[in-house]
Amino acid sequence: MRHASLLTRRHVLLGGAAAGLAGLSFRALARKGAASSLMGLDAPVEVLEDQWGVPHVRAASVPDAFFANGYLIARDRLWQLDFEYRRALGRLAEVYGPDCVPSDTASRLFLFRGDAQAEFAALPPTVQACARSYVVGINAYLAHINAGEEKLPEEFDIFSYHPLEWDVLDLVRIRAEATGNTKAEIRRAQLAAQDALAYDALIQPLRPAHTLRVPDGLDVHAVTEQDLGLFGVLQDGPSLSGLHAVQSPSEGDHRRANEGSNAWVIAPTRTATARPILANDPHLSFGSPGPRHVIHLTAPGLDVIGGGAPGMPGVMQGHNAHFAFGRTNFHIDQEDLFILRTHPNHPDRYFHNGRWVEMEHEEISIAVRGGPAQNVTLRYAAQGPVVSADAARNRAVAVSATWLYPGANGMLANIGINLASDWDSFRKALKLHTSPTNFTYADTAGNIGWQAAGGLPERRNGYDGLLPAPGDGRYDWKGLQPLDVLPNSFNPARGWFGTSNELNLPSDYPYEERCVSYEWKDPYRYERVAEVLQASPHATVADSVALQHDTLSHLALSVVQLLPEVPASVQAEAALLRRWDGRVEATSAAAALYEVWWTRLNTLFYQALVPEKLRALLPQPLNASVLLALLQKPEAQRDALLVKAFQQAVEELRDRLGPVAAAWQWGSLHTVQLRHPLHGVKAVAEAFLPIGGETARSGGDPYTVMARWYNPDVSETALAQGHNPYAVTGGASYLMVCDVGGWDNSLFLNFPGQSALPDSGHYADVLQLWLKGAMQPLPFSAKAVQAAARHHAVLYPKGKTL
Repeated sequence: MRHASLLTRRHVLLGGAAAGLAGLSFRALARKGAASSLMGLDAPVEVLEDQWGVPHVRAASVPDAFFANGYLIARDRLWQLDFEYRRALGRLAEVYGPDCVPSDTASRLFLFRGDAQAEFAALPPTVQACARSYVVGINAYLAHINAGEEKLPEEFDIFSYHPLEWDVLDLVRIRAEATGNTKAEIRRAQLAAQDALAYDALIQPLRPAHTLRVPDGLDVHAVTEQDLGLFGVLQDGPSLSGLHAVQSPSEGDHRRANEGSNAWVIAPTRTATARPILANDPHLSFGSPGPRHVIHLTAPGLDVIGGGAPGMPGVMQGHNAHFAFGRTNFHIDQEDLFILRTHPNHPDRYFHNGRWVEMEHEEISIAVRGGPAQNVTLRYAAQGPVVSADAARNRAVAVSATWLYPGANGMLANIGINLASDWDSFRKALKLHTSPTNFTYADTAGNIGWQAAGGLPERRNGYDGLLPAPGDGRYDWKGLQPLDVLPNSFNPARGWFGTSNELNLPSDYPYEERCVSYEWKDPYRYERVAEVLQASPHATVADSVALQHDTLSHLALSVVQLLPEVPASVQAEAALLRRWDGRVEATSAAAALYEVWWTRLNTLFYQALVPEKLRALLPQPLNASVLLALLQKPEAQRDALLVKAFQQAVEELRDRLGPVAAAWQWGSLHTVQLRHPLHGVKAVAEAFLPIGGETARSGGDPYTVMARWYNPDVSETALAQGHNPYAVTGGASYLMVCDVGGWDNSLFLNFPGQSALPDSGHYADVLQLWLKGAMQPLPFSAKAVQAAARHHAVLYPKGKTL
């Protein structure tokens, strides 16, 4: 069975018996298992793999541990690793053809243009050494393939190409972390052109309260969707038409609106063990392979375990021997659009600071599979990359982005975090972290903390970043603000801290001055977390596991209370809903009724509130907080819409699930099915079978702590394309709860599995556990790791095999 081994086919398979392993020393195991010798490794590295395919690495030095990190991620996720590397470098068209040229152009436009070698040299020496070793480890696995010692994953054979060799400086050049705020800038300008800016609050209410202002000199009537140009391409990702199933037209906006996370830390004064607890469950789009790969790296000065992102060295969420760390999205507006006035006779000149300035140019050639290379000119203005131009209207658009600034080497931020030993060194490491993030922290000394991190622009002249700005120089950024201006908390008096992407800036924070963001997620998940934590004076790890899977929806209960009298034909269903406890469980009939009713309510209120001429600008759904506030206003029209939506929901459920309401189940609609990103190709679909399906039934919704989103697009276009508006599209695939100091008590899940290889044994082995919420041990101590091991192998330096 291909890739059943830990490293190569020459491995020790211990038959799943931990007792057999416990009786063998590491030296004895090393003699029994071996891997081919590897260039770039300084000393032998032992790897023990547990039943979930998690590798526990034991190296003689920190760089060697990161070598194994790169080697093992290439073993488990080579196609995912290569695809994302190609996408970021703008090298997809050479494999997948001309459809990818726009994506490649956009990616190359947003690569770092400064001195990458100097940027790399400015990093701490240990970070440099680890980054180099990580890349060398990836390339060492590729060398195994070139030597015929390992087979390429099926995708490479199907499309007849070979993975790229990696260059460490690319981890400096790759920068793009587009958050999507610029689409909202375009939308608001277009609304302002129709004197309809107030309607934007139906979709994205500003928090804290803030008055939208059109920047002086901006011609809102000239703004169009085309202004976003290549930046829109970058946000939407590569076009792979014919290679994957058609998505709902609103899929990109839906994903950006829902991605987030939950995280909390509990002080020892509020736990049953008198040790801190840290919990984290990042919410991302579901896919196969999953977004996280779990690994344990051990060496003198390093002992860290948790979930990492393929292509990014180290662990993103996890713990080392000193502290646990988690993350959620913090909302920093990190990108702005600047409208340039170009010269009538010289379209590559733009008016800036009182004079005409020539754009910088870079000529590139994009290789295209099956056709000639395409030559492209990349342009740059003072503010940043030029993403669109319209010479006929004397107009171009440039983008400023925090992650393009010198020193914003976010791809390498994990290394310093993993090597930190206390609160101060942890916060120091965050200065390299450019992505907007809430970091939670809990250490073995009993401290808990929170630090917001990420690149924060310093804007000029009262510009708030919520609409495009003229690019004449008045609104150019001054630079980035230091980490210290972002909020933090250390050992809060209440004994816990939680974050679920809600507005969490302190009440005395200078909002207008620092202009962090006015766009935050609804507070429903956070409010439920806070309710539970505040009521738990003796919290346990099991309590945090239960909270991560909590499906109680106070939003739903608030809506159900507003249901008026209904016609006799649906009174039985209304009674079912009124008896409901508000838990959005997979087996609940009332939950199914509520979710379909909520979807229909949103559509009816959208149609009632949004003029038809604005519907192309304002995407559904309405913001949940806004809709709830509208529902709570007693009006005759409100009651009529509540009843109409309820009747529609009952009719839809009778059609979908049958006439007996008691037999309905939310999970029958809210199903999970993961497919390969290229499953539209028959050979890919046959090699990578779907994970889940009609029997993979889930509870939860976007507003429960156990966030399981669905895209409630019930438009005729979406439904005609086969879109299931209730299918699970994202949520927490990686979950962990850390018993800080009692590390072997920590638990995790990584859905759907560690490997992207269907015959590995770890392609979809977590599916049923994930559906049940059955968290698994995350062994950390040498004794626990040895007891949990199922496979063993050794990586040897070149010329040093036994």
